[in-house]
Amino acid sequence: MPGSRGIVAPAVTIDAPTAEAETLSGLIAAIYDAAIDPSAWSDVLGSARDFVGGLSAAIFAKSLSGAAAGIYHDDGVMDPLYKRLYFEKYGRIDPSNAVHLFAELEQPVCTADVMDYQEFRQSRFYLEWGAPQGLADFLSAPIEKRGDWAAMFGVFRHHRHGPVDDGARQRMRLLVPHVRRAVLIGRVIEEGSLQAASFSATLDGLASGLFFVDGGGRIVHENAAGSEMLAEAVAVNSSTGRLVTTDRAATAALADIFAAAETGDTAVGTKGISVPIEARDGTHFVAHVLPLTSGARRGTGRHYAAAAAVFVHRATLHTPPAPEVIAKTFGLTLSELRVLLTVAQAGGVAETAATLGVGEATVKTHLHRVFAKTGTARQADLVRLIAGFASPLTR
Repeated sequence: MPGSRGIVAPAVTIDAPTAEAETLSGLIAAIYDAAIDPSAWSDVLGSARDFVGGLSAAIFAKSLSGAAAGIYHDDGVMDPLYKRLYFEKYGRIDPSNAVHLFAELEQPVCTADVMDYQEFRQSRFYLEWGAPQGLADFLSAPIEKRGDWAAMFGVFRHHRHGPVDDGARQRMRLLVPHVRRAVLIGRVIEEGSLQAASFSATLDGLASGLFFVDGGGRIVHENAAGSEMLAEAVAVNSSTGRLVTTDRAATAALADIFAAAETGDTAVGTKGISVPIEARDGTHFVAHVLPLTSGARRGTGRHYAAAAAVFVHRATLHTPPAPEVIAKTFGLTLSELRVLLTVAQAGGVAETAATLGVGEATVKTHLHRVFAKTGTARQADLVRLIAGFASPLTR
């Protein structure tokens, strides 16, 4: 297996075999249904787990330090004891904590992308948490990032599945864009206290603008917030009855998605998961599109003769955390970044090795490489280097 390295998202085109394509089509429909019915996520993740190939699947969040924001949804397979132990004890030494600093959104990553696989199997994290469960690997992909925090979709691999292979990565790539879209839309719906059972009746409960459109982008219904947006014409407006934006590129992207949505969930694919819109006043908005022509959402779509529901709201810009900037500035691998950050906090080689659950020789090797890449010679220099990259707001 290859050693530690930065992660670059490859351009991949995947043609699923016919049988797999049929399974994928039904799974994607179920994923989008879960956007408006969160109770379906457990079953959906079970199907996703089986499609990718693994023991358990979950949608969760954690920070660079390993502190968890929590598990949003899971398939209910993993032992609750080990879930609790992860968040209370072992998350802090999980080698994958820094993965989201390098991985692009929707880019699947696994152990081999973080560190040498044999080194991983000798780590305290694996010996005390992974091995007792029979786990062999973990395949995950970021679906949202904010500062030093990331939401992830992941599948745990058992020894019977073996380490992550190219086939598992490819199947993961087929699912991740749809999971990401469903999670983002689900959050918008949740923030508006909109319940799936009353999807059509309580549209005005959403703070975001919501527009039902046909395949040609014609607006067939909008909620109260959507009507206000059209009246203000700052980010979106209506042109001969069609939904357009004040951003030409965004309008073209949305038109492609609307046309694809009319032919089904799978056709939407990776088109415009989050379509950015630059408003007339320089502010930024984002649009998410939920196809309505398949699955349990067909009833809502037929009610309005709509092919898609478009959610439009103000965007929150992502500011890269200091560790990400440091890693990219000096070309540090994930293992080197982990050692740098831990040495700065733990204070020594022995303490760093104990914290990370690896040997002192491994720490020394990575530390020497960090010194060489950053032009430093002492641990005190590394502490000053990190402080120099910290945001003025956090000092």
